This record gives sequence, C-alpha cells and structure tokens, in this order.
Amino acid sequence: MTATDQAVEMARVAVAAAADKLAEDITVLDVSEQLVITDLFVIASAPNERQVQAIVDEVEEKMRLHGVKPTRREGTREGRWVLLDFVDVVVHVQHTEERGFYGLDRLWKDCPRLDFPEAVVDPRSEDGNTE
Repeated sequence: MTATDQAVEMARVAVAAAADKLAEDITVLDVSEQLVITDLFVIASAPNERQVQAIVDEVEEKMRLHGVKPTRREGTREGRWVLLDFVDVVVHVQHTEERGFYGLDRLWKDCPRLDFPEAVVDPRSEDGNTE
C-alpha cells in the first residue's frame, strides 16, 4: 500500500510552508507500508528554537487554509522537536541537533522518499537576492 493522493497533497502543502520559512533538509518519507496510523512523514529541521516555531506556525497556517487541522501537537513548549499529527501526514520539525541525535531519516531509511520541488530552499530568496 502506498500513500494516498490526499496525503501526498497535504505533504506538498506542509513542505512548501516549511520551505517558505527556510527549513533545512526537508524530507518526505512514505511510511504507509510500515505504519497503519499514517501515510507520510514530513521531516524538516532548523538551527534554533525560534525558527523551529516559525516553521511550525507556517505549516499549521497553510494546512488550516487547506481545511486541515492537527489532531495532535507535541513539543511546542520546548521548540526542539515539534510533532504535528494531521492523521495521514505527520510533520516533524526538529532542531538540527535533535535531528542528528534521533535520526528519523536513518530509522525509516527503508521507506521510500518522495521528492517535491517545493522542498528546495534557496536561503538567498529571503532577501530577494538571487545572485
């Protein structure tokens, strides 16, 4: 079984929102064959708690605009690893140190990765300078 089209579209929205806030190393994993509770993991990281929170806020806002609210959110107080559960898609926004330590990418390495052009972040785009 693979991720549903609806889950893929939700992940696309989350990925674009994370990229808008300059998330690092955005990865989407299809965990549908390993887990019955969700289809996709979106994993993104940031170098500090403030940016983690900015990414989380943007993902929640964009998902809300697409008619989806998280059924569960965890870790927002600490800002080191925030989990947003949208049922079909679970978004993990991690501080860079937590991402390296916990290694979700390694833990789920056997799951297929989905590539989204929206995941490409150009840090120069924030100030409008593209040269």
